[in-house]
Parts: sequence; C-alpha cells; structure tokens
Amino acid sequence: MSFVDKVINVLPTPLRDLADRHSELLKFAIVGATTFVIDIGIFYLLKWTVLDTKPTIARILSGTIAVIVSYILNREWTFDKRGGREKHHEALLFFAVSGIGVLLASLPLYISSYVFDLRQPNVSFTVENVADFFSAFIIGNLLQMAFRFYAMRRWVFPDEMKELTEEFEDLINEEQLGHS
Repeated sequence: MSFVDKVINVLPTPLRDLADRHSELLKFAIVGATTFVIDIGIFYLLKWTVLDTKPTIARILSGTIAVIVSYILNREWTFDKRGGREKHHEALLFFAVSGIGVLLASLPLYISSYVFDLRQPNVSFTVENVADFFSAFIIGNLLQMAFRFYAMRRWVFPDEMKELTEEFEDLINEEQLGHS
C-alpha cells in the first residue's frame, strides 16, 4: 500500500470517497510538487551562478530536468494503470507534451524579463527575483499544469478501456448506418 493510499484510508468517509475518485489527480499533484522543488532549486542555482544574465535559458534547463523526473514518477506511479502504448511511443508523446509545457512555463518569465525589462539594473535584485518567481513558477506553472494534466490524460496515458469502448461504439454505429 502506497503512502497516498495510507493517507486516504485515514480520511473521513466523504473525503475518502472524493480522494478515491480523484486519486490520479492527487498523485499528479504530488509528482508536480516534487518536480516543482527540483525545478525551482535548479533554476535558482543556475540563475545565481552560470546563467545570471539568461534567466529564460535557466528556466528551460531546470524545466527539462524536472520533466525527466516527472516522466519517471508519472509513468511508474500516477498513471501506472493506464497506457497500453509501446514505451517509446508513450515517452515521445510525454516529452512532446512536456516540451510544450516547459515553453508555456517559460513564456511569462520571458515577458517579465524582456518585455517589461524587470532585470537589474532597471530594478533591484529583490524585485527581479520576486518577478522571476511569480512569472515563472506561479503563472507559468499554472499554465503548464493545466495543459499537461489534460494532455497526459488525453494523449499520453489514455484510459485504454474508454478508447476501446468508443471504437466499439463507433463500429456499431457504422454497422447500423450500413444496414438501415
């Protein structure tokens, strides 16, 4: 029994039922929180050292590393009961979706840094870093999270039974149209 399952089992019944119905979302959020810590740690490490004048590049690199960790955790834990695709096909879809997500998360930082010019010497060190955090990790991650959750469920780790049911229903509808 996983840690999440143990936590869910001690919840009051109404919350337990809700958590059971949305267990994938809860697991996705836990993976997201874990990769958020990795992402932000690597971002500021790069931004305050070797990429101090290139915050968008630092964000893309930190996001890419977080995506790799995210793939492993989502594949093996969050969406472990989904799929049915070959691993290389699934990985290609995951990294394509996540690449779009990294770009979505980097876009607000780019706008903050280069359109609004919230960089030193125009603003203080504190203002620059607060603007970077808010644009990259609040606005950017909200955009990325919404897109990635939808795309992961829809294309990368689809519910195989739902797809088979839809294909079967389409086949029956085609047969009925052909015989009427």
